This record gives sequence, C-alpha cells and structure tokens, in this order.
Amino acid sequence: MLKISNLTKLYGIVIGVNDMSVDLPKGAYGLLGPNGSGKTTLLNLITGQLKPTVGQVEGLAYRGHKIELLAEKSCFEEVAYLILNKDLPNSIQLKHFEKEEKNNRELSKNLYEIIKHMPKKSHPMDVARTAVSVMGLEDKETSDSSPEANMRKALRIFAKTPTALAAFYRIRSGKKIIKPKKELTFAENFFYMCFGKVPQKEIVKAFDVSLILYAEHSFNVSTFTARTITSSLSDIHSAITGAIGSLKGPLHGGANEAVMHMMKEIGKPEKAKAWIENALNKKKVVMGFGHRVYRTGDSRVPTMKHYMFKVAKLLKKEKYTIMYEILEKVMLQRKNIHPNVDFPCGPTYYMMGIDIDFYTPIFVMSRITGWSAHIMEQHASNKLIRPVSYTHLTLPTKRIV
Repeated sequence: MLKISNLTKLYGIVIGVNDMSVDLPKGAYGLLGPNGSGKTTLLNLITGQLKPTVGQVEGLAYRGHKIELLAEKSCFEEVAYLILNKDLPNSIQLKHFEKEEKNNRELSKNLYEIIKHMPKKSHPMDVARTAVSVMGLEDKETSDSSPEANMRKALRIFAKTPTALAAFYRIRSGKKIIKPKKELTFAENFFYMCFGKVPQKEIVKAFDVSLILYAEHSFNVSTFTARTITSSLSDIHSAITGAIGSLKGPLHGGANEAVMHMMKEIGKPEKAKAWIENALNKKKVVMGFGHRVYRTGDSRVPTMKHYMFKVAKLLKKEKYTIMYEILEKVMLQRKNIHPNVDFPCGPTYYMMGIDIDFYTPIFVMSRITGWSAHIMEQHASNKLIRPVSYTHLTLPTKRIV
C-alpha cells in the first residue's frame, strides 16, 4: 500500500504538487494529465528523488530507497553517502568515503580543551551545539559555500561530532578521553570512545540501524531551521548549529529520552497497564506515541522494534519488551494512536548502557547527514525564506484627536 499525506512541492513560488492525499492499495497505476500538471514531480516525490516541501510519502525512503531495506542490507556509512551524494556507493566509493570519515574524526587540541572546561552539568545538546560552532571557527573553508567545500565540511562535521560528544561523555564522569580509532566503523567507534570497548555485533547492528532510521525525515522543525539559516547565504556550521538548537526543544527532540524516563517510572511490566490507564484517564501525554505526519503508524517502528527485541533477548532484559507491548496495546485500544520511532529507540539505548540525556545527541550524530543534504540543496537553488507574518489589529472605537 502507498499512502500519500498532504504532499506539497514548491519551486520558489511555483506550486509543483499541491496538498495531495491518497491511499493506493497494492496494484498497477498510471498518471494522466497535461504537460506541466505535476506528473513528473509527483513521481519523483514518491520515489524519493525529490523532497516534499510539506507532507509525506509513507513509508519513508531515502533517495528512492526504502529505509526498511537500507536498515537490513546497508551500514550507516552507506546510507550517509546516499543522503549526501544522492546514490548508493559502489565498493570503491564506499571505501573512499569511510577513509575520509575516519581521517577526520580527530578534534583539535583547542576543542578538546574547551570540552574539558565545559560545566559537567551541561546538557549534551549544548555541548553538541557549541562543538559544531567551534568547528566553524577552526575550519579554513567556513566562508566557502561552494558545493565542493560544503561537501568537505559536511563530512568533517559528521566525523567530528561523535568524537566531541564521546569526549564530554567521559569527562563529565571524571574519566580520561578516549581518542577515535580508525580501524573501527562509525558505530563501533562511538561505543569505543564512550566505554573503551566495542560491544557484541548484535548491539552494534541495532545501534547502526537506529542511526539509519534517524538520518533524514524531510521538512521538520530543525531541518526548516537549517534551510532558513542557509537561505540568508550563511555557512553550513551556522545552519547545523541552529538545527541542533531547534532539535533541543522538547516539542521536537527529546522524545526518546522521555520514553525511557516513563519506563523507569513504571518500573515493572505488571505495573504498566495500570500506569498508562491512569495517565490516559488524567489526560496526560504519553511520550513515544503519535506523529504529526504518520496517522496510521510510523514506518520506521517495525524495524526498530525488531532490533529492540533482539537486544532485549541478548541481554536478558525482556521486561522492557513486555512493557512495550502492554503500553502499545492500551494506546491502540484506548486512543487508536500508534508508537513512533522514539518508543523503541529509548529502551534500546538504555539497554546498551547509554546515559539517557545522550539519546537526542545520538539523533544529532545521525541527522547531520540529512541536515547537510538539505543545506546543500538550499544553496544550489536558493531563495531567501521569509514567511509573511499577519498581524490582526483592533482599531480604537473612539476617535483619537
């Protein structure tokens, strides 16, 4: 089944597709219409070759590749290359991309010192935001927004951000910083820098899948922030710094953290049903459920749920899967609201031993790829984004002399 919800594509002020919604069961379909009616634009939106201005084609695809298949068949580095370069890499291209990423992981002595002197109670999102801003101060190509320079800078930000976050992860616990290892994959290296070791391959795969699922999601608040900043012809470091600030807001990021706080509050599976019934009766918001785009279920959830359950079985922590199923069942029965991808991601990271306040920064590590692609797309066909503000004035009833 193909589900299209409120799909709109704007080319400047020209409307390519206007607020289209349709559910198509499995089958063969054709498009009829005169030249210029939007047929090609619609097909490119469906296949992922174009990003919608508003709306969503379900399930999610990156550059025409379904995320379910990418999560199963590809590693995060391949998906990062796809998002940035518009095509999946061949073996030579992937090897070169991985080499460049590994060669750019190390931070400057200056940035390490700045992280060491950050208040230990700083929120990791503030650390991520500040680190990217400092990278912009240090980068020799900051003012060059050519496609080639932006690609190089995107790769450097992508490679260095996990190192900065892992350094703070260690510092705030009073531990020595662990430098990155070139022999390790992107996911393996993050675990190594945080914990000094790489976990079982099943844990690494689940983490890698979460990065793939978080990498890009069309026109959300942080992406719109990045594109708006870029539209003023500002640099990529400024745009990503702004995007991180936007993602820090609890109405956009942080849901995966809130899910885990909720599960910790519940404590035991046998308390889950009573807890959620009480929360719904009191009209409380249950985190990890519902989505502004997906009305009949987040297409990323089945994949992440599968890997969450694999991790729970491996680590003998099935209480979280039992709790998951109870909460999911009650929400569907009472509210007909489906879980979103943050619902399985939160407990998955917790079972891996990652501090809860680092869940959204992990989102940043992944989403840098999507933000960078949007930023480069905005630069390639730029128009200043300046929404019109309408102010309703109440005129005085008496004449003022």
